[in-house]
Amino acid sequence: MSRKDKEYRISPCALSANHLPLLKITQMGKKYMEPTTEEKILEAARKVFMNKGFAAARMQEIADTAAINKGLLHYYYRSKNKLFRAVFDEAFAKFSAGINEVFEADLPLFEKIEQFVDRYMDLLMDNPNMPAFVISEINQKGGAFAEDLLSRRQRPNPMPLIAQVQAEAAAGHIRQVNPISLVMNLLSMCVFPFLARPMFQGLMGVDAALYQNILQQRKKEVAAFTINAIRLD
Repeated sequence: MSRKDKEYRISPCALSANHLPLLKITQMGKKYMEPTTEEKILEAARKVFMNKGFAAARMQEIADTAAINKGLLHYYYRSKNKLFRAVFDEAFAKFSAGINEVFEADLPLFEKIEQFVDRYMDLLMDNPNMPAFVISEINQKGGAFAEDLLSRRQRPNPMPLIAQVQAEAAAGHIRQVNPISLVMNLLSMCVFPFLARPMFQGLMGVDAALYQNILQQRKKEVAAFTINAIRLD
């Protein structure tokens, strides 16, 4: 190994090299952290779940993608469900932070609706198996799953948007509307095409690439539909 490409251990922990983060000094002199084994697993899992879906994904393929053996993968995550839950938890935390930024932003209502739909559908396109996983967990665990999500410090908080809708309606700037129903409509119009994707693709005879284009176009259509529904004539 050349002096320009040295690797230094940050911590002298009594763990194997696979578990230790490494600090690499590149030829350009920039430092970066090499991913840990768990980070490699999660990144590999995201790719495989994205490409294959939850049902078709295999732990062996995830291990191969992460460049580790299957035994080490099972050391970190004993089942595919637990691994997908870890991927979901990470995505949920990122989504909550991003969507709360929109909810709390000092923006006009219509612009806030547009940004909400854009960010929410971007998350779903990055994690297309997440809606089905949520429904499965709710069916299996009932209210306990929802309670777990709602008990987290980092979770979506639509109350600023609800309050803004109420204020705009009271001021006569938009139609009178139930703000809770408005949020439910937004969520439903965004998420249902992902839940029913195989059925829609089959009924309409479109391939994956075309369906992805439809989802991209839908971001503007959902926002416009909602805004037109509450806009005063």
